[in-house]
Amino acid sequence: MSANQGLTGIKDILAKKSGSKPPTHIWQEFALRVISELRIPAFKRNAVFLVCKTNSRHFLEQCLNDTKELCQQGEAWKYFFKLAAKKNQTWPKSKLTHK
Repeated sequence: MSANQGLTGIKDILAKKSGSKPPTHIWQEFALRVISELRIPAFKRNAVFLVCKTNSRHFLEQCLNDTKELCQQGEAWKYFFKLAAKKNQTWPKSKLTHK
């Protein structure tokens, strides 16, 4: 076989296969960043994707920054999920009335 023949079989096609695909959505890229920065275990990675899909990026960036700042030791990913869950809670309205 000469070098100019190009691909000659399926073995050559499979050997030329590209690497991993890039994320389709912006929130997927952010979820991968959260997973790597907080060292989230494998059994919680799907939850990170769900949180990143359902919440705004701005809110989650605040949660990530607060987690990095406030949780210096221990499992930071648990703190991240606690902060992300606070959005779903209803905060009591102020009892002050303006006249």
